[in-house]
Order: sequence, then structure tokens, then C-alpha cells
Amino acid sequence: MFGFKTQSQTSNFKLQTLNLKPQTSNFKQNIMILKLAWRNLWRNKRRSFITIASILFAVIFVVFMRALQIGTYEAMTDGVVNMYTGYAQIHQKGFWDDQNLDNTMPYRQAMVDSIENVEGVTGVVPRLEGFALTSFKDKSKGSLIIGANPEKEQQILKFETLLHQGEVIAPNDNRIMVSEGLLKYYQMQLGDTLVLLGQGYHGMSAAGKYAIAGVVKFRNPELNRNTVIMAIPTAQWFFSTGERVTSLILEKEEFTGVEKMVANVSAIVDLNQYEVMDWQTMLPELVQSIEADNVGGVIMAFILYMIIFFGIFGTILMMTSERKYEFGVLISIGMKRMKLAMVVLWEIVMLGILGVLSGYTLVYPLIAYFYFNPIVMEGEMAEMYEDLGFEPIIPTSLDPSIPITHAAVILLIAFVLSIYPILKIRTLKPTGSRRL
Repeated sequence: MFGFKTQSQTSNFKLQTLNLKPQTSNFKQNIMILKLAWRNLWRNKRRSFITIASILFAVIFVVFMRALQIGTYEAMTDGVVNMYTGYAQIHQKGFWDDQNLDNTMPYRQAMVDSIENVEGVTGVVPRLEGFALTSFKDKSKGSLIIGANPEKEQQILKFETLLHQGEVIAPNDNRIMVSEGLLKYYQMQLGDTLVLLGQGYHGMSAAGKYAIAGVVKFRNPELNRNTVIMAIPTAQWFFSTGERVTSLILEKEEFTGVEKMVANVSAIVDLNQYEVMDWQTMLPELVQSIEADNVGGVIMAFILYMIIFFGIFGTILMMTSERKYEFGVLISIGMKRMKLAMVVLWEIVMLGILGVLSGYTLVYPLIAYFYFNPIVMEGEMAEMYEDLGFEPIIPTSLDPSIPITHAAVILLIAFVLSIYPILKIRTLKPTGSRRL
């Protein structure tokens, strides 16, 4: 009442004070261990620099190799998925297995509006695709006909970006755009007329003459060789399909997963009449080729990890052998083995962190350079890529998970290898002898 403490309060206060001392002491001991570990790194600079250099070059090799590989996969996916098919599509049931105009679907605005309100969907792009024989003067060639709405293709075909010559057609334009390769094949110019002959809906004959309004240059070599682009109403008239389309392409939000978007759309679509497919289902050959090649990359990374493992182990073995007398003396004057082991563990962890940070600092500018200036293949390799329908380039990937993942693996290797000196310290005799 008058500010005096009772005996129990005084004893509680003393107990709390005593309880704080071990915590404060442990904190100071941990700081001391970190300081000792840091100072020990630079007592033998040559040894430390050798270890850091081995980890540094390991990070550079592994991260750059995987960045090239993942970048190639991203370029393949971008060339086919982002620039043509989209991440998901809706078709009439059975269309993907039998792609002809008889399996087209009616375009219903009410259905499109309901799909656009689904979580993860930012837009629905209609398309009508078919094939026809194109002809100019004494030459002819089979071509892909894409009926599209230029105003709605802002995230996929992106005609404004692809435009090479001329102008982009309007949504109700009766003119066409052709790919750069087709223009060169026929040696045409803007304003020339291209003749199209084919078969339309339910066996109707398809024939027409169309003036060329613009030329687009696709990144996908196959599309760039033989593609004609029409406005959807013009393509529907040419193929006699009426208000029908072959597919509805779904545009997704940036951070929405494709699987989640497909599941959400499938929940509101009549799956007895329509099919909702993601790009992996539509392009299994691309997925299989990426997975097969990725296995080879993982094997190469594993081989590099084995080289890294023995390289770091060699430096740790050298470090332990050189310092066995030092460890024996420290134990003989009273230093606990556990604290000595913690000092050595932190030394190795610090070396790993320095090596990883140094390696990433050096490799990131290299990755960034080849991301903006990809390697362009020539000769037979370029022809092979173009025959497969891919742009003949090898860019790197800026995916942050690549350096994080491989840096974590290398740090884990360093951590595992620290077990060796710790085991040696546990069996070391505290005599100061040079024998372990």
C-alpha cells in the first residue's frame, strides 16, 4: 500500500532477474561464436577464397545452365500458347479430335457473358479456323485461315505488335492480312488479290477473292509460312458457317493458375455439349518434349552437384586437416566441443553464403543479357527448330525460383559436408597432439 514489496514479490523479482541472465548470456555466446567464425575465415584467406571460388563457379554453371534450359521451354510455350492457342479453349465436344467445320459451335453472347464473369477469366476471344487452297498467278499453296476479331486479340495474336507492313483489318473488314512467309512465297505486294478455294460447313463450296491490307510476322515459323487472317464475319461468310465459331479462347488473370480457371469454367459449362481444355491437354507433344528434355537437364544438374559436392568436400577436408592441432589445443584449454563444432559449422555456412551471393551477383547480368539478347541458332539446328514450329532462339529465363532453388541446394550440400569436421571434433583428443 505504501510502496513496500512483500517477501514473495521480492523473491519473484529475483527469480525473473535470474531467469534473464542465462538468456542474455546465451545471446552473447551466440554473438561470440559468430564473431569467432567470421574471424577464422580470414585467418587463412587462401583457403577461404578457394572454398568461396568453388561454390561461386558452381552457382554460375548450374544457374546459367538451368536458366538457358527453362528459357528455351518458356520460348517454346510462348511461341505456341501465348501467341496462338491461348492457355485454355472451349470447343464443341469432339472438335479437338476431329477438327473440321462440321464440328463448330454456335456463338452465344449470353454464354460468353457468363464465362467472362468467372473468377480468373479476363476475356473470351472467338475464333473460326479452317483450311483453304490459296492461289496467286501461277502458284498455289494450302494455308491456314484464321477468322479473328482484331479488337479482342490484344493478349494473344496482338496484331498491332505483329504487323510488319500495311494496316490491321477492322472487325468487319472484307480485306485480309497474310503472314510474311506467304507474302514472300507468292512475291505479292499490299493491295494484291489472293484467291481462296476450299470446302465450307456441311460440304458447302468456299471460294473468294480478297485484297491484302496488311502483313503480319509471326514468331512461330509454321504460322509465319502459310497463314491468312480474316475478320470473323468474313470468314463465316467464306466458310458458310453462319453464327458459328470453332473455339472460344479464354484469357486468364496474370496470377491465376490454368487448372483453377479451367475448373471454374467447367463448372458453369454444359460438358455434355462442350469441352474445356487447357494448353497441356491440347498440345501433349509439346509437354512431352519439354518433360523429356527436362529430365536430361536434371541429370546434368545432378552431375554438376556431384562435382560441387566433392569440390567443397576437398576444401573442408583440407581445412580440417590443417586445423586439427588448433582444435586439440582449444579443447585442452577448456573450450566445449559443442561450441567448437558450432564455430566450424558457422564458418562453413558463411563460406556457402558468400559463395552463393558472389556467384549470383556474377551470373545475373549474364542471364539478363541473354534474356534480352537470346542466342540465335543457324544452319541445321535452326531448320530443325523451324520444322518443329518453334522460333530458332535460345533465351534465358529470369524466373527467380531458379537461383533460389539451386542456391538452397548448394547451401544444403555445404551444411551436410559440415558433419565431417564436427565428427572429427567429437573424437579429437584434448592433448594438443597433432594426431586425431
